[in-house]
Amino acid sequence: MSVRELEAGRLTDAVAKLYVQACLVLPEPVKAKLYAFGNPYIIENFEKNGIIPLCQDTGMAAVYLEIGQDVHLTGDIPAAVDEGVRRAVKEGYLRSSIVADPLRRTNTGDNTPALLNVELVPGDRVKVTVAPRGFGCENKGRIAMLAPADGVEGVKAFVLETAKLAVPDACPPVMIGVGLGGSFDRAPALAKKATLREEPNPDPFYAALEEELYQATKKFSIGVHIIAAPTHIAGLPCAVSIGCHSLRYASEVI
Repeated sequence: MSVRELEAGRLTDAVAKLYVQACLVLPEPVKAKLYAFGNPYIIENFEKNGIIPLCQDTGMAAVYLEIGQDVHLTGDIPAAVDEGVRRAVKEGYLRSSIVADPLRRTNTGDNTPALLNVELVPGDRVKVTVAPRGFGCENKGRIAMLAPADGVEGVKAFVLETAKLAVPDACPPVMIGVGLGGSFDRAPALAKKATLREEPNPDPFYAALEEELYQATKKFSIGVHIIAAPTHIAGLPCAVSIGCHSLRYASEVI
């Protein structure tokens, strides 16, 4: 078995490029959903793509690395990712919004550190995704540790309640990500990742639930995506992550 060597500096280049791109240009699937929603002011804003950031809150840099098991990354991976964020903020004139401590509130000055998520996958490539997370919508995320007896009706009630609470402050129309299962920490990560998915759930059961929730929220949402994971027999974690209409992300495989 051959192992591909990849210098961590390649991550720096990719993150720097993708972060600026994500802040300036909406992904085509998100544009299509906004066209369907039909708000002319939002459309006018994103049609100025590539010129100015879509939102003044250029976000916390959520960076997703899907690392092939046949790749050997050489160098300091977190440092390489942070350097990419640092470079993007400088070259793209992005806002520095990260504080080094949640209570003492000193700004780091370069929007680092990134929020780094790593997943091992088959293959010898690395998929890099940068998803700036503004906190107008991030602050509206919620988790409920439901009981198994709450079932699908409990999930639907919590998702709808959270979505309605979020709308006034989360720059609607919103994308609703739902994470089910896992544990207290896993469900919110799944929910946030769900906001980035472009296709309906491949499981017909969850695809139907996504459509039902979308029909209940389509006055203020552009979609509902669900990611489910195995969980404990005694639990039903349910997390909701909100993405504003400037649902920004960009990806590259290196």
